Amino acid sequence: MPGAPLRSEGPPPILTRVIEAALAAVDPAAAVRRALTVRRDTLAFGSLLLPLRSVRCIVVVGAGKAAAPMADAVVDLLAPRLVEGVVIVPYGYAAPAGSVVVREAGHPLPDAAGVRATAEILELLAGVDERDLVIAVISGGGSSLLVAPEHDLELDDLVVVNEALLRSGAPITAVNAVRKRLDRVKGGGLARAAAPATLIGLVLSDVIGSPLDVIASGPTVPDEATWQDALEVVGRYGLAERLPARVLERLRRGTAGWEAPPLAAGNPVFANARTAVIADNRLAARAACRAAEEAGFAPLLLTTSLDGEASAAGRVLASVLREVRASGAPLAPPCCLVAGGETTVTVRGGGRGGRNQELALGAALGLAGVPDVLLASVGTDGRDGPTDVAGAWVDGATVARAAGRGLDAVAALAENDSYQFFAAAGGHLRLGPTRTNVNDLVIMMAF
Repeated sequence: MPGAPLRSEGPPPILTRVIEAALAAVDPAAAVRRALTVRRDTLAFGSLLLPLRSVRCIVVVGAGKAAAPMADAVVDLLAPRLVEGVVIVPYGYAAPAGSVVVREAGHPLPDAAGVRATAEILELLAGVDERDLVIAVISGGGSSLLVAPEHDLELDDLVVVNEALLRSGAPITAVNAVRKRLDRVKGGGLARAAAPATLIGLVLSDVIGSPLDVIASGPTVPDEATWQDALEVVGRYGLAERLPARVLERLRRGTAGWEAPPLAAGNPVFANARTAVIADNRLAARAACRAAEEAGFAPLLLTTSLDGEASAAGRVLASVLREVRASGAPLAPPCCLVAGGETTVTVRGGGRGGRNQELALGAALGLAGVPDVLLASVGTDGRDGPTDVAGAWVDGATVARAAGRGLDAVAALAENDSYQFFAAAGGHLRLGPTRTNVNDLVIMMAF
């Protein structure tokens, strides 16, 4: 029977093993190879069978934390055919992608490098026609990386909007409803640029429920958000005074019908476009459960729809572990419960952190004094918000141990300063850039 881990500055080996199994299950290159096959000079993607001898040119474009390994897998699959293209990744995420050019740009806030790289993509797509094949590799982070401000806006406008949205606590569906109204490549804009070529969109989902029009702001699919949706987000989260005047004016013009409508389903630009999710959070969560079971823990996948305020979610999940210790429900120890999804943080303090560290800190308060348990919250992309860690892990002694070092967990949470708390108390999870991204995972173990 598995025993309780000895606390150290690093995570216990069983936790590391479960996390590694989850990440391996959503390896972006493997996901591409599962989605695309080539047999007898025919490319298969779902029900699409495309004779490659009829294709004049193959172009790979895209953006996101997994874009480089996805593009590399496409090039390898289609070799020795000539493949060209450009993909955009966050700084530090560059990796070889064969004949496809990899550009680095800003994330989570867009920057000039992203604008330049997106212009390269649009210039490349300007030369395609119905004889060509465009493969778009899309993953989390794409909204800030693939950026082409509408002609009446500037990059600085988008930076202000993105920063305000990210600090507001708004869910990603609401955030991207606004982003899509301000940018030429979002909300089906990349499909418009690729038409009339055949377009295959390969997507790694980092959004709960995997709505294609929300992931990376839906560059290859019809847009289900409206101008009114975007303006309502501004009102609901009290953003009007924080957004540039010309952004507000654009949203009001659109709502009044003075701007072009969204690229909705049925628009001719999607006639030759097909997009599908090829890996998601559920795939990673199930792999985590299997790894735990192999190590002797009874597994249970609680949900892949975890959302809400990060600290509150941490408290709720801590209560589940307390019940496990008290009654053996829903599972008796040794057990491993897994939850996936994406929480939010409404920033009210001046500290530094990310949603996974904040969730873990909230859980630490809920687990104080509970023996033989641990909870880890981890971003599958390897980076939790604007920090250099993937998340944090806690146990029933975290709060007391931190207090012994002069740290106040309640004060740190109120200040949104989870990063400095765990830097001093111990518990950070450091994965480095994983080059995949399928939401967050919370792993709870009772020994």
